[in-house]
Amino acid sequence: MQRVNVYIDGFNFYFGLRGKGWKKYYWLDVHKFCFQFLKPHQQLENIYYCTAVQHNKGKKDRQDLFFTANKQNPKFHLIFGKFLQKEVSYGGNKYKTFEEKQTDVNIAVEMIRGVILNKCDASILISADSDLTPPINLIRELDPNHKIYVFFPPKRYSNDLANKADGVIQLERYEQRFKSSLLSDTVKLANGYIIERPIDWK
Repeated sequence: MQRVNVYIDGFNFYFGLRGKGWKKYYWLDVHKFCFQFLKPHQQLENIYYCTAVQHNKGKKDRQDLFFTANKQNPKFHLIFGKFLQKEVSYGGNKYKTFEEKQTDVNIAVEMIRGVILNKCDASILISADSDLTPPINLIRELDPNHKIYVFFPPKRYSNDLANKADGVIQLERYEQRFKSSLLSDTVKLANGYIIERPIDWK
């Protein structure tokens, strides 16, 4: 069996869904979704979901529910970067905003670690961030036989990544797989506590 790790650029994925108007698919069973793309000769080892914690309380609370539901599966791993505050100018006025940092670096580190430590035979990258081409180049040097597949989130695409991949999938063509991978509206945790799908995500 070919061992497969999945690496997800959380914000790239989120903004792709938002750009497509697919808010209803935010409440996704990530493992179930990824599993649907495996071939008969493949087995899913681990999923690394790389993102950063939101500063907005409402967004953070909804994000926490999503993370908590998915962490019930031991193959789902969260890796956090961070938000940095920055000042931007627009129309002569200055505004404070936040910029997400470290996600691409965290993905690169995990992908390379998976190859060096022989944790997988193939990698699936869910992102359209062309900054991830250098780690792919390094993986090609480390193990020319390692397969790398790129799944582009809805409304996202990168020629650079597509040219480096062994295979490409545009996820917006697979809406039925999103539909069939939604979590239940209520999720019972191992400790008996029940969490509910955010109203804004219905």
